[in-house]
Amino acid sequence: MRLDHFVAKASGLSRKDAKRAIGRGAVSVDGSPCRQAASQVAPTQTVCLDGQPLSPPGPRYLMLNKPVGVVSSTGDEPHPSALSLIPAELRPDLRLVGRLDLDTTGLLLLTNDGQWSHRVTSPRRRCPKTYRVTLADAIAPTALEQLRQGVELRNDPQPTAPAEVIQLGPRSIELTLVEGRYHQVKRMLAAVGNRVVGLHRTRIGDIQLDPALAPGEFRPLTEAEVGSVGGT
Repeated sequence: MRLDHFVAKASGLSRKDAKRAIGRGAVSVDGSPCRQAASQVAPTQTVCLDGQPLSPPGPRYLMLNKPVGVVSSTGDEPHPSALSLIPAELRPDLRLVGRLDLDTTGLLLLTNDGQWSHRVTSPRRRCPKTYRVTLADAIAPTALEQLRQGVELRNDPQPTAPAEVIQLGPRSIELTLVEGRYHQVKRMLAAVGNRVVGLHRTRIGDIQLDPALAPGEFRPLTEAEVGSVGGT
């Protein structure tokens, strides 16, 4: 987005006044004054007007590689929130799309677009989510077949929907679910006599975790990624 467009939309100034502010050096990008109104600004850059950060205008869609030890909530928790990994200027109105447990890593989506978030998380959409699961014990072929057919969970009268399962190794599987029950992956593996010792989400719908993102890093979604689960 052009710098003058960004400043106008984020600050409420007219385009003319935004250009004037840029021209007098009141606008900085990543800490450096910028006097070129036509300069392009990336969503991850920090733009300030008179020293105050401006929030990027319009809907924002991010993917985060969630590390161990952060929670998928915004409440008062003893552990830091995943939102704390996002720069302050990008956080206004940003919400987590679904949750991952404290010890679960991988793909976490964030947005300020409530309708888009609902399209991702609505049970009726049956948006598939893929996990790489590390197990305490070698998994038996019979257990794999049980997962593919659906299993009965403890204290849950409704069996799970059939899952897609790919065996990656003796104690490692890739599991794709279309449901989002409480601790579902761990409970499913417990139901077939095993225990999860590592859980990493790699995909939501057609959005795959960017392998270039280290734990704790994030990037904006591409237009194609946003559109793959309902668009804007």
